[in-house]
Amino acid sequence: MSDVVDFVSVSTRGLESSPVAAALAGLRANEARYFKNKYDHDFSVRPAAEATEEIELVSRILAEERGIVIDSSPLEATTCWVENIRWTFVFYESGLEVNVLYTLDGPAPKRAVGFKLSEGMDVPSELGAFKFARQKSKLAGVIRGSYFVIKGEY
Repeated sequence: MSDVVDFVSVSTRGLESSPVAAALAGLRANEARYFKNKYDHDFSVRPAAEATEEIELVSRILAEERGIVIDSSPLEATTCWVENIRWTFVFYESGLEVNVLYTLDGPAPKRAVGFKLSEGMDVPSELGAFKFARQKSKLAGVIRGSYFVIKGEY
């Protein structure tokens, strides 16, 4: 069962086992606000046990594109279909969010993997090769983010 993420009243429900649960909840709410404001789309998430397809897709892309295996356990995941874009998100216990932006058609498709680190978490060793930019968010505090372009077809 999916839960619509409320970005007005931020809740840690589903993320309680994370050592940075409040910051991760703010990061999740920040995504919900973005989708509501830009696409008028309600951002909803499912527990990891119910979102195996999303988690397997993200894991496969990370492994095949860069040889990355995330050490942390996934807590929640979702896929949003907006316009011609498939966005897949996985929220991990460590406070990491991995998202995959994948346009389905068009002359110059955009396809990338994004990493966002919750405030208070260290950069995971498996992502040590990436440089992270900082962004401030009212909901999530300081978000550190990075990305890479997907070369393959998924």
